[in-house]
Formats: sequence, structure tokens, C-alpha cells
Amino acid sequence: MIYVADRLYIDEKDLSFSYVQASGPGGQNVNKVATAVALRYDLYNASGIPWEVKVRASRIAGPSRVTQAGEIVIQAQRFRSQERNREDALDRLKAILAEAAIPPKPRVATKPTRASQVRRVDAKTKRGAVKRDRQRPIGEE
Repeated sequence: MIYVADRLYIDEKDLSFSYVQASGPGGQNVNKVATAVALRYDLYNASGIPWEVKVRASRIAGPSRVTQAGEIVIQAQRFRSQERNREDALDRLKAILAEAAIPPKPRVATKPTRASQVRRVDAKTKRGAVKRDRQRPIGEE
């Protein structure tokens, strides 16, 4: 189990890593060693994560990182070593889930003040007067 946030854990059996050759720096190893990591996390079938957190996590991850099947796919190739890229991908997944674990603050409905209502009506009246002044006088043609 990998700790993410309060009472939120990732089960390691839900993670799937695949390795490919990375583009970018790598020296002599760049064409020989598969250092880039693709982390796949089956979000909707994951155990131990509440449904609300799953929905918020898929929204945070965005459509480019969530598949039709509900898997989050994270590509990591920032570092030259496979281990560091693996840690980077896992850290990014944990950051998404930790952000999703925080419930949004409920919106508190407020009433406009009396002064703001008066300002709004005055502005509408002035704007209407400007438009009325632009019109051709009624008797003229």
C-alpha cells in the first residue's frame, strides 16, 4: 500500500508500469536502454478510494491522461534512469489523487447589497438614455 493522503492509499497491484526508450538526453544509453515509464492506474476499479475522489481525480487528470476505460496514464521521461522516472510518475499520480482528496468548498449564496442594486439600475438607465439619444427624432425622416 502506498500512502497518498488521510485514509487514502494506492494498492500496488492496481499499478501497471511499462518501459520504452525515451527521447532526449541519455548519452550512450539513449538507444539501448528503456528509461521512459508509462504508468497506468485503473482508477475506477481501484479499491480503497471513494467514488467522489475518483470522479475529481479523473477531472483533474484531464481527458489527455484518462482513457475510455477509466485508466490514468502518466508518461515520465524527465530523468535518465528508469528508477527516477518510475518515482516521478508515481509522485505525479499521488499528487493528482491528493488534490482530488480535498473536497471542494461549497458555494455560499449571497444577496447583492442595496447599494450595488441601485448602481446596477442607474447604469442601465444611463445606458438606455445614451441609446435613446442616438435614435432619430420621431418627427424627422
